[in-house]
Amino acid sequence: MPFGHLASGLGYSTFGAGSTGWRTKDKTASQRRARFIYWQPLAIIEPSPSGAPTIPTTVRKAVIPAAGWGTRFLPASKVVPKELLPIIDRPVIQYAVEEAVASGIKEIVLVTSQYKRAIEDYFDRTFELEAILERRNDKTRLHQIQALFSMASIYAVRQGEQKGLGHAILMAKGIVGKEPFAVVLPDDVIVSKKPALKQLLEVYMHRKASVLALKTVPREDVSRWGIVKATKAGPRLHKVTGVVEKPKVADAPSTLASIGRYVLSPRIFEILERLEPGAIGEIQLAEAIDRLAKEEAVYGIEYVGTTLDAGTPLGLLKASVQVALERSDTRDEMRAFIKGLLNDRR
Repeated sequence: MPFGHLASGLGYSTFGAGSTGWRTKDKTASQRRARFIYWQPLAIIEPSPSGAPTIPTTVRKAVIPAAGWGTRFLPASKVVPKELLPIIDRPVIQYAVEEAVASGIKEIVLVTSQYKRAIEDYFDRTFELEAILERRNDKTRLHQIQALFSMASIYAVRQGEQKGLGHAILMAKGIVGKEPFAVVLPDDVIVSKKPALKQLLEVYMHRKASVLALKTVPREDVSRWGIVKATKAGPRLHKVTGVVEKPKVADAPSTLASIGRYVLSPRIFEILERLEPGAIGEIQLAEAIDRLAKEEAVYGIEYVGTTLDAGTPLGLLKASVQVALERSDTRDEMRAFIKGLLNDRR
């Protein structure tokens, strides 16, 4: 499947009568990588026989925001996007893409910045490296790197200025169009038998409404999260009526925190466009969802899985250790290493 670099205003779009809205342009032979798709921000919705637009009822696209500065990881993140920092041998953002694909989504929209082209390159082809691995008959590593560009159709759009998570999501409006879509925040790596996003999608298919991933947090930690106001709607299921971003302990409406997985109605784009930046100049997704819940149904599901925080240096280290203890190829050596460390410090 093609890797798509979304670039509006480049003069390659072909919208008009009889047009699909897409046109491809291949690189020269000396520059061959993957085929690029140039895109102009305009949604194409096929008309139904009655003449009204047909809005898909399934979720086909996942948006992965990856444009932030990553200041918690400085100085490393000065040149290496924090989303490319690895948990063992796979960068954090790959876990996000793989979760979306495992949940049945085959179109991924990366929201990046001009300083994070390396993320786009990571999911592109590297013919020279493939040739080297083929000559060495290293089939395992060859398969690993070829899987990066074949697992999904991956598009990239840039967030020109850092104005918050809500603004980053809004950058994907042109390609998502008037469809429901998923959002996966790569900082939250969720380990589970059934992908966390798939658990949300199952609720969406039943309720046909926006869905948030929820988990219960200690009351003293509510100021670190977006906390939902909700009523019980079923086993692990809640009807969300509001969201408060990082409330004080005394003001928190519950201890149910919204974690980095969402399935959202396209209505969220209209709300985000109307929101004014907050005190620190950012457009908050939590505020938009709070307004969305007052206009249409929003649900939250307490997902089953272990959440690893890869958004801080210590959290990334803990995530690496935990994953290493679970992987069959690293488990025994890591356990022996930790045991040795503990014995040395007695």
